[in-house]
Amino acid sequence: MGDKGSDHCGEAHRWLGTLPGDLQERLDAVKRGPAEAALLLDAVMSVGRGLDLPQVLQRIIEAAVVVADAEYGALGVVGEGTRLTQFLPVGVTGEQREAIGPLPEGHGILGELIRHPEPLRLTEISEHPSSYGFPPNHPPMHSFLGVPIRVRDKVFGNLYLTQKRRGRAFDSEDEVVLSTLAVAAGVAIENARLYAETHDRQRWQEANSEIVAALLSGADEVRVLQMIVDHSSRILAADLGVLALPAEGKSLRVARASGVDAETHRGLVLPRAGSFAGAALDAGEPITSLDVAHDPRITEGPPRWTGLGPAVAVPMVTGERTRGVLLLARVRERPAFTDAETAPLLAFAGQAALAMELTERRESAEQIALLEERDRIARDLHDLAIQRLFATGMTLQSVVRLVEQPQASERLLRAVDDLDETIKIIRSTIFGLRARDSGRTGQGLRARTTATVEQAARTLGFQPSLRMGGLIDTDVPAETAEQVIAVLGEALSNVARHARATAVIISLVVGKGEVNLVVSDNGVGIPRHRGSRSGLDNLARRAQKLGGEMDVGASAQGGTRLSWRVPLRPS
Repeated sequence: MGDKGSDHCGEAHRWLGTLPGDLQERLDAVKRGPAEAALLLDAVMSVGRGLDLPQVLQRIIEAAVVVADAEYGALGVVGEGTRLTQFLPVGVTGEQREAIGPLPEGHGILGELIRHPEPLRLTEISEHPSSYGFPPNHPPMHSFLGVPIRVRDKVFGNLYLTQKRRGRAFDSEDEVVLSTLAVAAGVAIENARLYAETHDRQRWQEANSEIVAALLSGADEVRVLQMIVDHSSRILAADLGVLALPAEGKSLRVARASGVDAETHRGLVLPRAGSFAGAALDAGEPITSLDVAHDPRITEGPPRWTGLGPAVAVPMVTGERTRGVLLLARVRERPAFTDAETAPLLAFAGQAALAMELTERRESAEQIALLEERDRIARDLHDLAIQRLFATGMTLQSVVRLVEQPQASERLLRAVDDLDETIKIIRSTIFGLRARDSGRTGQGLRARTTATVEQAARTLGFQPSLRMGGLIDTDVPAETAEQVIAVLGEALSNVARHARATAVIISLVVGKGEVNLVVSDNGVGIPRHRGSRSGLDNLARRAQKLGGEMDVGASAQGGTRLSWRVPLRPS
């Protein structure tokens, strides 16, 4: 026992040597007996050991109740104006809290201490002019002692004690003890804040590095936007994360949402005026709300904030351009977002926006380089390949009249025709390489067909065989091209769902005034008594609408063969 007591005293003296001078003086000035002084010292040491801010706050109020021998205690964190953003009670059971209702916001006696941050000691709470009673189901309280907690000369919050045990009143010595504990609490809160800021700064840096790496590695925008929401929500312990992007006109589109009731936010298109994100966009700086569910700036959109309280919205700005707005919210009765939290969030949002812009510029540069390379290939095809083919065709035509055998002459003429057809195909390819984005897709039918087949391969589990021929990009009208892609997608989807095939052969040929699409597989074929044929009937109607027809039968591989033909020009 003696050794343990000696170790405890040694630890206490070593720890006391690290305290600020004013706190040491306060501890020395407390005129209590040895047991009470040891109790206060233990309380101060307990408060000072923590680095996690929520734990520190809980230890402070628990220690205050013990050293002042009070039945009830609370710590209130002061936010904007005279409102309490956090209220941590001790001595009240969970059932009592639920029966009392919402936690105090800083009115009555609690508000008196906020407006006048000086120690307040009362024998009877109800006799003070600022007292207006307690809510229903509140336990009876008479004596009161409150002191402010200051962090670097700024009021952080207040310690409240009520109902001194054994029916006594709080005395001046209790006030000194509680004030001493409040000074220790201020030191502990500052240390916890500094630790949290350092730790969070590292987490923000890691999050930003991960986003930059994802963008530079070619990750798609959807994944990156989700990463931005997830990282910011995790670091700031938000219950809801929303990222909105500028849309047409003066509106915002919710691109990503995660957390509480996220489905009510996803896909919403909201006007800038009347939305919380829009208010941040117009302000050009972070905005906060203590109660987003009743924020007067939100006047548009469906109900979607039920149960949420504190919120912050931060614009994602690079230079003169705003790329989006990041919005975080916490459930009601959780602490508000502080300036210490908002500052790194703003920097994170700006860095994420800058990374997105740099990636966009890189992609634009790559696109320009690709277009330049396509233009070079088109020039080479025109200046070299076509000219040589044309010269070869002319040579063959001049030789025809020298050939006496009819069969040889016919073959030469057929070869000349093939060369002419090849020249047309190359010219079609050149046109496709040089064509600018037009229409809804910005791609030619060849590229769209290839992309559709590639997409279907992931569902099928194997790569279909694709053959294309003719002037696909130049001769097929836009409306017909749309139908071809739709029919091809539906046909491949049918194969994936019903055929159990291991091979698919696709042919898309343009010639003789028509487009001919054939999809053959080696699957189980179409059963004789098949039920619904709505999918095939729809494909047939598409062909009939363009003046064509569709045939479905057995393929050479034993599966199904679908042939879809339409004229290039409707009759």
